[in-house]
Amino acid sequence: MQATNEIGLDVAKPPTRKQIQLVITASSLGTVFEWYDFFIYGTLAASGIIGRTFFPGGSELLQTLFAWAGFAVGFGFRPLGAVLFGFLGDKWGRKYTFLVTITLMGIATAGMGLVPSAASIGLAAPLILIFLRILQGLALGGEYGGAAIYVAEHSPPGRAGYFTSFIQASVVGGFILSLAVVLITKALLPVGLWDSWGWRLPFLFSLLLLAVSLYMRLKLSESPVFKAMKQAGETAKNPFTESFTYPGNLKRLFVALFGIAAGLTVIWYTAMFTVLSFLQTTMRVQETAAQLIVGAGAASGLFWFVLFGRLSDRVGRKTPIVIGYAATLVLLFPVFWAMGSAANPALAEAAKRAPVIVSGPSCAYDPFAAQQTDRCGQLLDHFSKRGVEYTKEQTPATVVRIGGLAVSDTTPAGLDAALTAAGYNLDKVVPAPLNIAVILLAILVLGALSGVTYGPVAALLAEMFPPRIRYSSMSIPYHIGTGYFGGFLPFISQYIVARSGDPYAGLWYTWVVVAMALVVTLVGLDNVRPTRAD
Repeated sequence: MQATNEIGLDVAKPPTRKQIQLVITASSLGTVFEWYDFFIYGTLAASGIIGRTFFPGGSELLQTLFAWAGFAVGFGFRPLGAVLFGFLGDKWGRKYTFLVTITLMGIATAGMGLVPSAASIGLAAPLILIFLRILQGLALGGEYGGAAIYVAEHSPPGRAGYFTSFIQASVVGGFILSLAVVLITKALLPVGLWDSWGWRLPFLFSLLLLAVSLYMRLKLSESPVFKAMKQAGETAKNPFTESFTYPGNLKRLFVALFGIAAGLTVIWYTAMFTVLSFLQTTMRVQETAAQLIVGAGAASGLFWFVLFGRLSDRVGRKTPIVIGYAATLVLLFPVFWAMGSAANPALAEAAKRAPVIVSGPSCAYDPFAAQQTDRCGQLLDHFSKRGVEYTKEQTPATVVRIGGLAVSDTTPAGLDAALTAAGYNLDKVVPAPLNIAVILLAILVLGALSGVTYGPVAALLAEMFPPRIRYSSMSIPYHIGTGYFGGFLPFISQYIVARSGDPYAGLWYTWVVVAMALVVTLVGLDNVRPTRAD
């Protein structure tokens, strides 16, 4: 009888060192490039360019919300891509499926760089952009599962956590690459050119990345596990249906969705996109400085993913994930408080010393409205645009108090003057070197929380499901969890902040999802320790 490891690989014929190095390199580079394509939208959305160009509205906040809604749409279609390409991956093979997904992603991303602005073609501009985001979502729904499974199915016994951790780190690499390309392009172009058309170049850059990815991946052979199944005639007839009918698989799908994918995703997106948006908008850090700080912090934390992926080969997959979830619940708010205080000390101190209180009969505020219907809502809209924290009270008349003093002139200019007099710095700032070090340390802590939960996951999900339906069974819950819980995180958290006036209130979304994931993982996931070769 053929001896196989926990992934299903024939242990009598393990890949050579050179083969596994090619597998990891080609798969990881492709993953970096594909996530670059997907994240370049989010990087530019955080800077406001996407909103201004494709979603013109009555307010900057509305543009931002629509831009993040477009970001979420791509994630929303990832589960459909997981179903489609998961089916093809289990029927046709791992290699050819992720060749298709990376091609689709590269073409869709380059297309975004060619879409005219809304000022040029009107409503057609955001519609075309959304269509391309949908294509990106479909492609990404098939890419991650294919790359992760491909590496896992080449891994020697007891090494899947370590080898697949490079795929996990590659996701962060895509985010870092998107920041690096934006920063380099901005540095090479005059400001006027960057704002008018230069921001399109990072999208077009994906064509070069696509060529490199295809060159690397065409060198690969099919997964040995899939080849063995195909030769034995054991491939699934309908992988999608079998994913829900295979004995015990419904429970595994539930745990993978609500215990694994949902939890690790909101931690990772909070550590990257929420931090970037928080620094640039809420704390009013100068855009380039914020991107450099976040990029440096993310790059410094790449080792966490490999470290905890490798550790999971020894202690099991469940233990580090549970520890990471619990630590996130304890550290999430304190880390962001420390970051906010360091990013813009004058603004943070002014909010404590001279709190802004807006009161009125109703104080209804709709972040989606181009124009607020009542005076109180107009005042809240002004403070939201400035990134100023506020609280609301109900009084017969509409009143603004800053530091306990009523503001007589409530025009935009009068409010800004009152804020300045109270010590609020409304200009964009560059933190002092020591403060930057504090921010980097905070990002490194968030990176550790992400690495301990995300590093072991590719191996864990590959081991949870039988080889014949592995691509589908792994991809469907992963992309539902990441697509909906994670993809909508920037939009939901920004909406919560806008409604509440509390710049930290959006973190409650992350906290609640992680708490749910911790309970599901504790109850539903077994801590099976992989068999080691040594």
